[in-house]
Amino acid sequence: MTYDVHIIGGGLAGSEAAWQLARRGFRVRLSEMRGAPADKGGERSPAHQTDGLAELVCSNSLRSDDDTANAVGLLHYEMRQCSSLIMAAAAKARVPAGSALAVDRDVFSAEIEAGLLCQPGLTLARERIDHLPEAGLTIVATGPLTAAALASSIGTATGANALAFFDAIAPIVYHESVNMDVAWMASRWDKGETKDYINCPMNKEQYLGFREELLAGDKTVFKEWEANTPYFDGCMPVEVMAERGEDTLRYGPMKPVGLDDPKTGRWPYAVVQLRQDNVLGTLWNMVGFQTKLKYADQQRVFRTIPGLEEAEFARFGGLHRNTFLNSPTLLDRQLRLKSAPHIRFAGQITGCEGYIESASVGMLAGLMTAAELGGRDWVAPPRTTALGALLAHITGDAEAENYQPMNINFGLFPPIITEKKIKKPARKLVYTERAKGDLAPWIASLG
Repeated sequence: MTYDVHIIGGGLAGSEAAWQLARRGFRVRLSEMRGAPADKGGERSPAHQTDGLAELVCSNSLRSDDDTANAVGLLHYEMRQCSSLIMAAAAKARVPAGSALAVDRDVFSAEIEAGLLCQPGLTLARERIDHLPEAGLTIVATGPLTAAALASSIGTATGANALAFFDAIAPIVYHESVNMDVAWMASRWDKGETKDYINCPMNKEQYLGFREELLAGDKTVFKEWEANTPYFDGCMPVEVMAERGEDTLRYGPMKPVGLDDPKTGRWPYAVVQLRQDNVLGTLWNMVGFQTKLKYADQQRVFRTIPGLEEAEFARFGGLHRNTFLNSPTLLDRQLRLKSAPHIRFAGQITGCEGYIESASVGMLAGLMTAAELGGRDWVAPPRTTALGALLAHITGDAEAENYQPMNINFGLFPPIITEKKIKKPARKLVYTERAKGDLAPWIASLG
């Protein structure tokens, strides 16, 4: 073979794994089916729009960038300390989003592809892989939308039925079509001094009418074999939230707390927020408005929102079914398939959920493989770190019988043990300071 490692899948996890290996001098073949010619099996998943590496198919946000009081922000910090390509690209593609890290999708993808193609030992092969390789170090990072043939091959190798959940996508609106005589700019829930979000206010009558329209709208119908597939809580369709109670949306994505409408000086009864989606500021996505409404009803229902009466949509929302492994049962502590240890899995297919979680597990798979190729013993990151907590959860700490996709959160970390009880606001700072202190020597040990 002309390469040391074969990585299947050019999403966030596959790209980060390839980067960590190639920058250490290893030869990598990165296979991505999008953009492949017909004779190489080229195709796109139901959710992808482009052929770019590491395309963000749902939100353009990598979530909180606060590394002192937020587990996601801490994961950002830890990845930056490991020279993550994903985090470097996010810095170059960043768009205003208050305390969150949001990016221009196209710039982000282009930066990642350019970074990888600069590595002399990396070959980007536009090809579809239909079977798990029988030999050679391999990282499978095909994500939750793995093509049917390869998914079948994985099912055969694992001897298990694929687990699944539904993810949803929010619509994107053209900025010029938003009525700013009604809407106004402010930070999300009035956090911080920047005014990075468009706010569309509703009074009680408008909110209740909007909820009724959501409930009555024409929705995607599940096939019989999909009927019992659950939703992932972090990407719950907005109309499903509406079904759960009259005020569920007002305490969720439509929460008006801290948002003083400059026209009334008061908080609205509910609010719809939009976040910038590209560097030019021409595209804005509807925050938390993932949906399974059919396209015609998305346009009709969302145009009842004050400020969006004449909204033009660059992309409508959608729904897609994701597949993941029961990793605590099938994978060892180094993400290797127990029945075929030359194969590692990485990213969302392992049961982590979220862009940055997927990228971080890809990074760990790359570092593990680099250690194996270099003849070094692998030392896992301390469980007190975000990387270590997430890895431990995936590879054995989670209860296999009830295994479900999981975002990084402080509940995965070992508890803080002190004689004196630490109050909640300070507890998060203790978690993050402990993690940073324990991370430094581990990174030094990587060489």
